[in-house]
Amino acid sequence: MQQTVSMSLEEDIRQTTFRNEHQKGMINMIYTCNWIMERQKKILGREKITPQQFNILRILRGAYPKPISTMQIRERMLDKMSDTSRIVDRLTVKGLANKKTCLTDKRLVDIAITPRGMAMLERLDRRNEEMDALLRALPEPEVKMLNQLLDKIRKPE
Repeated sequence: MQQTVSMSLEEDIRQTTFRNEHQKGMINMIYTCNWIMERQKKILGREKITPQQFNILRILRGAYPKPISTMQIRERMLDKMSDTSRIVDRLTVKGLANKKTCLTDKRLVDIAITPRGMAMLERLDRRNEEMDALLRALPEPEVKMLNQLLDKIRKPE
């Protein structure tokens, strides 16, 4: 069994001092998020899609068989800074999503996942264990605690 050598934040970024634990925690979260995103990009890159495109496809699959508007997609996006319309256009060009003018409000565009987009997600679903393994260093109770702590950060009392 191969053992992974764990490096500390200090070793990874070659910084030995921090103003306080809050600063170190913030830097550590940003660094770890980027570390996870780079590994996720490699997995998604095999299907030639970005994490933002993957996120939108998963949102569309969740809404299936109903189409949803770009505004509804934007509300559900993990990356709120993403240009949803541009990403949807790229998914449309790839044949993974389609766009139609909304029947009830001509100002809106309805977006739906295509069978090709659904097939891609099914292929990516077979890589779920690989995605989950990005947190393999933590046993499930610690991942649960991590989720609770992250929720607490975003919703202070």
